[in-house]
Amino acid sequence: MSELPPADASRRAEKTWTQETVFPILLAISVSHLLNDTLQSLIPALYPIVKDSFQLTFAQIGLVTFTFQVTASLLQPIVGAITDRRPQPFSLVVGMGFTLIGLALLSFAGSFGMLLLSVGMVGVGSSIFHPESSRIAHLAAGARRGFAQSFFQVGGNAGSSLGALLAALVIAERGRSRILWFTLLAAAGIVVLAQVGRWYKAHGSRIHKSQGVMAAALRPPVAGRRVIFSVGILLILIFSKYFYLASMTSYYTFYLIAKFRLSIQSAQLHLFLFQFAVAAGTLIGGPVGDRIGRKYVIWISILGAAPFTLLLPHAGLVGTTLLSVCIGVILSSAFSAILVYAQELIPGKVGLISGLFFGFAFGMGGLGSAALGKLADHTSIEYVYQLCAFLPLLGLFAAFLPRIRKNSSAVQPA
Repeated sequence: MSELPPADASRRAEKTWTQETVFPILLAISVSHLLNDTLQSLIPALYPIVKDSFQLTFAQIGLVTFTFQVTASLLQPIVGAITDRRPQPFSLVVGMGFTLIGLALLSFAGSFGMLLLSVGMVGVGSSIFHPESSRIAHLAAGARRGFAQSFFQVGGNAGSSLGALLAALVIAERGRSRILWFTLLAAAGIVVLAQVGRWYKAHGSRIHKSQGVMAAALRPPVAGRRVIFSVGILLILIFSKYFYLASMTSYYTFYLIAKFRLSIQSAQLHLFLFQFAVAAGTLIGGPVGDRIGRKYVIWISILGAAPFTLLLPHAGLVGTTLLSVCIGVILSSAFSAILVYAQELIPGKVGLISGLFFGFAFGMGGLGSAALGKLADHTSIEYVYQLCAFLPLLGLFAAFLPRIRKNSSAVQPA
């Protein structure tokens, strides 16, 4: 058998390196996402407790969420754009450090101002963590980008559900000071992310280079207007998804307490069940998108939730529980597909795209929480769910997205 010329052998080696999935790194980054989002999800799970201790209105609860989500969103595109140019392997450790400090402050906050400062610190940690961890998932994905983003995302969703459960079991009956124990999870996250940083420092530049060469070879030019139009549609879909999720993560416990007279602990367990369904849906969306195309997953996951959201305000407790699970599974399957779709639409800007979409998602969640809290104060928490039920109908806009060929970055007309 004749040997390949050195240049061909080098190109084949680069292609193999680029297409290999680095499972240990994906596992590490998913576990760190689990730890990060477990800690962040303590904030909404604590709302019934802080509402009573600080005598807050629903509008003030919305302001707490707004502070967290804005600090978690505004910096993300900036962090992503900077690290696209100059990768920072250990920035994830810094982000988890901000989260640790924020939790420590939250456990002893004695005023509403200190409460806002503490959740803002946790938000800054999130704004550093998400674009960089998404980039590492992309680098370690090889040819399985949808799977890698879903595997990375499911860690975060599992963490969100676990945070609600831990809040119900550890904090609800014992007080806010118990949050200090959760700084141990942040310390564990720092240890894991330090190992990821070492791998990134050793291999990141090589993978960046080889993926950039392959992206340039595979993707033909796409008209700028078409790209801008498609990104606009994706942001509309993110708006619909995260405005609705804001109603669930921030006010679902209050809805259950007001309508069905549940205890705080029981309502938090229902929130855990919803967030567990969100984690399951996230794991499903990416691999399915790899197989059938991301546009179809986006279409089904946003619009497909509409029948269930429209029924939820009129259901009893058992029906509400079942519908919330269906909504969580269907609606959450979209984000990984949306993110990878956007990364393929604009190759070479993984950090910027990740920061933009994570940041916009967090921002819409914060804006939604603030707006819905004010609406709840002026109407009722039940009315909020009747209104939000129509948001998934914005999934109709997915029909205008161009189709991206399977296993390629080439964009085809819709």
